[in-house]
Amino acid sequence: MSNHIPTEVYLSFIDKTIEIHWDYHAWLMTAVWFGLVPFALMAVRYFKPKPTLYGIPKGTSKLSPKLIWWTIHFTCLYLALGLSLAGMLAAIVSNGGISGSTHSWWGLATITLAILQLVSAWFRGSHGGKHGANSNPNEPSTWRGDHYDMTPQRRWFEAYHKTAGYFTMVLAMGAVASGLAQYWMPIIAIYIVTVIVGTLLLAVWLERKGFRQDMYHSVYGNHPQHPFNKRRKLSKKCSSM
Repeated sequence: MSNHIPTEVYLSFIDKTIEIHWDYHAWLMTAVWFGLVPFALMAVRYFKPKPTLYGIPKGTSKLSPKLIWWTIHFTCLYLALGLSLAGMLAAIVSNGGISGSTHSWWGLATITLAILQLVSAWFRGSHGGKHGANSNPNEPSTWRGDHYDMTPQRRWFEAYHKTAGYFTMVLAMGAVASGLAQYWMPIIAIYIVTVIVGTLLLAVWLERKGFRQDMYHSVYGNHPQHPFNKRRKLSKKCSSM
């Protein structure tokens, strides 16, 4: 979109001029970044199961309460990226190219970081653990994995993925705010404020009630002999000396 927002566009491939409904674009992007994405973040933060000694059993359904947090997280984020790309392409076609407006640059930056989030997930490394897909529960030597052992690769992935995820949300706020500055829709502004305040209050309540669980403990268990648990215990012991 630009300062002069077009209201119709000629599409040569169908030889037809169509009316542009920018409110559809606005609602799509708002629903994605202030609906799907916050839900995905809340799920991975607060829906994880309470730790057991050896974590989530092998063969647990992805729709089970023990894994639904992960299913929601990746499903919502893949869907969010797909819808964002569709919304971006529709806007570019309708506008006859990238407008160069503040909104377009905020939007492009947001979607670029979202794509990098997806790419970074491909480098999270192997899983491992007692209940890993290729593990023998009776043979600890088969439990090795980047996540179970918290290798440097896994730790760099988590450092980037978590940090960049929050930066992406900041960019999304800038994109929506600059979009509203060009194409004011009071109902969307009210919706966004409601989501932000509601999410804050819900997160505070979930934190207070103890719903946030350590991911390593949830997935692999809190047994003191698990590699990362041993390292953290040693680290705490050394820091207290």
